[in-house]
Amino acid sequence: MNFLNNPANKANAQRLRREMTKEERHLWYDFFKTVGISANRQKPIGTYIVDFYFASAKLVVELDGGQHYEEEGQKHDERRDRFLREQGLTVLRYSNADVNRNFRGVCEDIMRHLDMEV
Repeated sequence: MNFLNNPANKANAQRLRREMTKEERHLWYDFFKTVGISANRQKPIGTYIVDFYFASAKLVVELDGGQHYEEEGQKHDERRDRFLREQGLTVLRYSNADVNRNFRGVCEDIMRHLDMEV
């Protein structure tokens, strides 16, 4: 799939990979690196950078901190999710609290969307 390529996002995506949140690191190293399916972290897609992207499943996984629950953050997420869906992608969103309190449940839900055994 050829997404709208935005070279300006490359440097920002690289910075975000270096500065992952605690929850992003937990999901990346303790789950995604172990499931045996290729994933990208902080992947530029159009004018956006998604937290995790599984090309083979056309799946985006987003982890949401507190700013996503403020009015402006919710509007931005709605625009972003609409764009990603228009590209044929499925978007899964989990709060940082979900990752911290129910890591196994988050992983199981993602596995279901990847059509993998839970």
